[in-house]
Amino acid sequence: MLDDLIAERLKKRIRLEDAGLDPYPATVKRTVTIAEILEKWKLGAKATAVGRIFAIRGQGGVCFLDIKDASGGVQIVFRKDNAKQFDLIRSAIDIGDFISATGKEFVTKKGERSIDATDVSMVTKSLRPIPSEWYGVENVETRLRQRYLELLIKPEVREMFMQKTRFWNTFRQELIEIGFLEVETPALELIPGGADAEPFITHHKALDIDMYLRISLELPLKKLLVGGFEKVFEIGRIFRNEGIDAEHLQDYTQLEFYWAYQDYEGLMKFLEKLYKRLVKATTGKLKTVRDGQTIDWGKKWQRVDYFTVFKEHTGLDLNVVTDTELAHYAKTHNLDPEKHPGKGRLIDLIFKKIRHTLVQPTFLINPPVEIEPLAKRLTPGSNKVARVQIVAGGTELGKGFSELNDPVDQRKRFEEQMKLRAAGDNEAQMMNEDFVEALEYGMPPAAGFGVSERLFAVLLDKPIRETVFFPILRSKK
Repeated sequence: MLDDLIAERLKKRIRLEDAGLDPYPATVKRTVTIAEILEKWKLGAKATAVGRIFAIRGQGGVCFLDIKDASGGVQIVFRKDNAKQFDLIRSAIDIGDFISATGKEFVTKKGERSIDATDVSMVTKSLRPIPSEWYGVENVETRLRQRYLELLIKPEVREMFMQKTRFWNTFRQELIEIGFLEVETPALELIPGGADAEPFITHHKALDIDMYLRISLELPLKKLLVGGFEKVFEIGRIFRNEGIDAEHLQDYTQLEFYWAYQDYEGLMKFLEKLYKRLVKATTGKLKTVRDGQTIDWGKKWQRVDYFTVFKEHTGLDLNVVTDTELAHYAKTHNLDPEKHPGKGRLIDLIFKKIRHTLVQPTFLINPPVEIEPLAKRLTPGSNKVARVQIVAGGTELGKGFSELNDPVDQRKRFEEQMKLRAAGDNEAQMMNEDFVEALEYGMPPAAGFGVSERLFAVLLDKPIRETVFFPILRSKK
């Protein structure tokens, strides 16, 4: 059936070509959008509208076409008694084609603004029929694989991506307003760093070396603080070779900023104001829903101590607990401690079962040093680090800390991470001599923060891959 439809449209393309008309002209005279035509509407005025056909009605010598561009839609009335090449064009057009229509503006008897076209020409011939509705495609992967069709016929999906642009632009504008510089750093790295994640590996042919796609923006940005910049941020793609679920992508956008002479206390004051502005700009309100639960971003945010909430839910005191006790707790609660070697991994594994209890916007602060190798200790020798996670709707929606700028302590932390890698932890961080060397030149005290597009998905209460244009899917067989 589809093959027959395509074949028929190919015949129409040939019909146009035989008449000397190009079905795909290189130049299109489009000087105004449809919205601008409607805004400046004047009876009898001449107008040229360009857009895609979404409906064809009428028969005999009169044809009604509904066309749309990105700004809006208008009706084209195409009549045999006053239009050029009526029979040829009428016989060659289909829903989905792009056309250009020139004529006088008028209003139909039903009160609909229309263009009485004397000249209709083909701009792009569509060879496949577009679905008039999306009800026939329920499979999520099919919708995402052919997202361009969903965008074409579902205004609410287009609006979602316009919201996403506002989301990132709000971050950008707020940071630039207080003196941050937007920068770009390499996506290919010799040593992946800045996060606990397994990287993608690629090969650099010119240098004949293996490289990694970055898993974080952190370390290059902190080198810029060493180099004399004091406020920098980047909004860029990062890549993590990890599992797929409703909150995780392997290729996604993240914002990170680094602020010299700031600490995590000042960071929290700034972030609460920033997120409230962001939520309002993105959604138009300060209350959103996540899995049926209302999140009130407008209230004063609570602070929750990591050690305290961990003990409340598990009975385990992180000041004295052993690896053996953590592993036993994990195993008795149907977790898999064998796949998470080391104290930090076990603590994080267990805490993920606690995090869902934090529904309202929360600053989760001061976790154990074992789970954050790049954060400054609360005090010298402390087993806690000056880190804050923003948690809402039961999930992490941003993380920052007072940055570790002691090169001796940083080297020791990397060495501990390398021991975890040797024990089979592929997500543990690698020793990064280049970064340690940069710290040895001196990095000012600073606060840093990172947030991914997961926040946008949570604000809209959607699985994250629904909120990207073209998520990675398996190849079609």
